[in-house]
This record gives sequence, structure tokens and C-alpha cells, in this order.
Amino acid sequence: MNQERLYHVVFGPHVTEKSVMQTEQSNMHAFKVSVDSTKREIKQAVELLFEVKVDNVRTVNVKGKQKNFGRRAGKRKDWKKAYVRLAEGQTLDVSAE
Repeated sequence: MNQERLYHVVFGPHVTEKSVMQTEQSNMHAFKVSVDSTKREIKQAVELLFEVKVDNVRTVNVKGKQKNFGRRAGKRKDWKKAYVRLAEGQTLDVSAE
């Protein structure tokens, strides 16, 4: 895998109430990732960037909302979210990033 490509896969953490609860309960973190990335690329990118061991990755394609901009109808971009479960004993502090 091209290491330069891995730097463009993960955009950053996706912090919500749900993701914070999952982090506390099951050591699972949510990230906003590139739409064309695969689970294997996401796993390698998180392991490279944060120096942790990843157990598994789940992805969700989020559809953009329909919005009105004045008189024009518009649509927000579609994006991809990845839930990354870290291996036992691994920790990740995304607040410092």
C-alpha cells in the first residue's frame, strides 16, 4: 500500500454523543474518511497515524441532506464514516489531535 495514500484516507475524528459512548463502552472510535477508501486502507491508516493496533473496522456511507439555499434546492455532499475498534489494551486520545 502506498504510504502517501494512507495519509489522505482519514480526515479526522467524528465526535458525537454516540461516538463518545462507544469509545467508553467498547473502545470503538469514529472517523470521517475518504469516500473511496476501503476497510483495509482505513485499518492501515489508523495504525500508521496513531500507532495503535486495530481489531476491526466497520464503515457507513452517509447520504448528504437535502437543503434549500434561498430559492434553490441543494444537497450536501455524501461522506463516509468508519468505526474502528482497537485491540485489547490499546488507547487513543483524539482530543489531543
